[in-house]
Amino acid sequence: MDEEPVLIKLTPDQAFVLPDWLYEVMMKSDKLDAIVPDRAVWSGIYAISGTLEKELAGIFASDYEQRLAEARRRLVELMGGQWSVTRP
Repeated sequence: MDEEPVLIKLTPDQAFVLPDWLYEVMMKSDKLDAIVPDRAVWSGIYAISGTLEKELAGIFASDYEQRLAEARRRLVELMGGQWSVTRP
């Protein structure tokens, strides 16, 4: 098996919203079990979450909630949908 890491490219907005969702399903609820019942997959999920948290200083900014809402709005607009304030 090749031991070279796999690189995933995300836009800054994608990288910014993903840790919030991961935190919600991993730490604040029991949703991860329901969404991903295969525990072997969790290793990758935890690696992605940890990497994003280390790389994104903005998630600790005082205006984090505003930045998060703006990033969500931009991403949803790019996908042709309407932005919603409802959260998981």
